[in-house]
Amino acid sequence: MSAGALPPCGLYRTTREIAGVPAGRLVFFHNHGEPGPGLYLPDGWKLNRARFPERGTPLPEPFAQVASALEPLPSEGFYRVREPFHCCPKRCRRFDAELLVQLGYDAAGQAIVFVPEMTEAGLAIPATGTAVETSTLGLLAPLRVEESPPGDDSAEPVRH
Repeated sequence: MSAGALPPCGLYRTTREIAGVPAGRLVFFHNHGEPGPGLYLPDGWKLNRARFPERGTPLPEPFAQVASALEPLPSEGFYRVREPFHCCPKRCRRFDAELLVQLGYDAAGQAIVFVPEMTEAGLAIPATGTAVETSTLGLLAPLRVEESPPGDDSAEPVRH
């Protein structure tokens, strides 16, 4: 099967066991590389974003069956709430329109929304968030945020 039959690289939740990776797991899927397509399980989180190791689990063929077992997930990152919604049917938490939120996931691929807050020191990213229904993710609009190069954890601004 050609690589064209594979889904794009990105975040997914497994819907059944694939190559020893159980159903209901957050994975990063790579549709290319050495020795070929593979699944990468998170090995930690930093600032509410999953971190993935250099080596993953190579996929068995036929690839088309593997692709059908991957549920695509929106990218982690910052979003704007387009329309108000509640986290769950119990309506525990409301997210109002135009609110800045950060979308992340737990190891099971459960979506978690974090609400940054403006403090005297600047924008604070909370360590805890609220689990939300997958059906609400369409109410979020992605925001473009500049990122530092990998490994650059400096807090010093660049001056030109």
